[in-house]
Amino acid sequence: MTSTKKISSGFIYFFGSFGGILFGYDIGVMTGALPFLEHDWALTNAGVIGWITSAVMFGAIFGGAISGQLSDKLGRRKMILISALIFAVGSLLSGLAPNQGSTYLIAVRIFLGLAVGASSALVPAYMSEMSPARLRGRLTGINQTMIVSGMLISYVVDYLLKGMPELIAWRLMLGSAAIPAIILFAGVLRLPESPRFLVKNGDLAGAKQVLSFIRPADEISGELADIQDAATDEATVAQNTSWGTLFSGKYRYLVIAGVGVAAFQQFQGANAIFYYIPLIVQQATGSAASSALLWPIIQGIILVIGSLLFLVIADKFNRRTLLTLGGVVMGLSFILPAFLNVVNLNKNPMLIVLFLSIYVAFYSFTWAPLTWVLIGEVFPLAVRGRASGLASSFNWIGSFAVGLLFPIMTESMSQDAVFAIFGIICLLGVAFIRLFVPETKGRTLEEIEQQGTQAKKAYEVSESQDR
Repeated sequence: MTSTKKISSGFIYFFGSFGGILFGYDIGVMTGALPFLEHDWALTNAGVIGWITSAVMFGAIFGGAISGQLSDKLGRRKMILISALIFAVGSLLSGLAPNQGSTYLIAVRIFLGLAVGASSALVPAYMSEMSPARLRGRLTGINQTMIVSGMLISYVVDYLLKGMPELIAWRLMLGSAAIPAIILFAGVLRLPESPRFLVKNGDLAGAKQVLSFIRPADEISGELADIQDAATDEATVAQNTSWGTLFSGKYRYLVIAGVGVAAFQQFQGANAIFYYIPLIVQQATGSAASSALLWPIIQGIILVIGSLLFLVIADKFNRRTLLTLGGVVMGLSFILPAFLNVVNLNKNPMLIVLFLSIYVAFYSFTWAPLTWVLIGEVFPLAVRGRASGLASSFNWIGSFAVGLLFPIMTESMSQDAVFAIFGIICLLGVAFIRLFVPETKGRTLEEIEQQGTQAKKAYEVSESQDR
């Protein structure tokens, strides 16, 4: 569906990326709601707490995979509308959870997770297909800014509602996500469909009209021809590839690189901070978690500033350099509090929160945005769709595992020890970057594929010499 009325490019890019706000909001809102929910329902089982928190991520594992296939049939725009409805309904149902309804709340949040996962796949796809090549990197960064802005908004809402009776507070926190979902639905109703999708479905007139909204008149014919050529190439490639192609000798190295980066981004433990920072502060200081809701706002501000910094430096430094810098500082930020505690130098219980803030700062402009930039660049055309879906699934599996296991781990060992484990994973991630991930900045997809093949051969030679 296209509109005969002119739609501004600013409107298209704003509401095209607005799904990131909801994505971030639903990821972040439980941070403030959980302390009130725990007290209201007298929750003490770490497994139940972990499931309530991570249920959204569990649903997202399937939402991302399903939405990718459906968007090729129904279109990006329709799938974003469906996701907005799921956001709204799931948020309202979460706020209406019956008393002591842990199973109900977990099920509803899994349902809500379908929309979160869909948003994580649909928004970047829609934005990349609507944006001109010269702005694609920056617009990818805007999507990340939208996500962390959604998280910050949820933290602010949680803070503003903390004075309400606990029975009402957590319900309003969870239910309030329906408001931006309705705004998203209303905005997307006016959005045009992606010109790439329209071309693939034979609607050349519609695609040309959409391009007239977002491109200068002298660029429309050339880009339309490029889209037609790309659609033909992708259709040919799709007929000759399968899931087994991902692990063939020609593509295995680059698939491992992209999927590995996506998995490490989550297993490094960032979401343990974003989901549980009030409980972390409570365990460190002994104060009630519900009185520590200013800390998520601080973390959210750091995330937004970091995402804006990335927009400035994204194309000035190599991907591997930024990922290495971020991974090393993140790892040390997790390991140092445990070391200081062992040598009896950690006298201030809030020191761990300071180190966590340093972690968030470096994560916000390195691993957080660069993971998705690299995934968009490293996969060859022949396997890009399937490989991107696999990387997204591993990313959500990691997010789900961290959200589920963190309260269980902190119940059986100290917070310092748990974060030290995550710190070791951060350093392993740096080793992975140096050994397996090719540099993608400033290189064509063909050059990246060739570089990956050369690196694979060099690694195999090194392995044979070691044996």
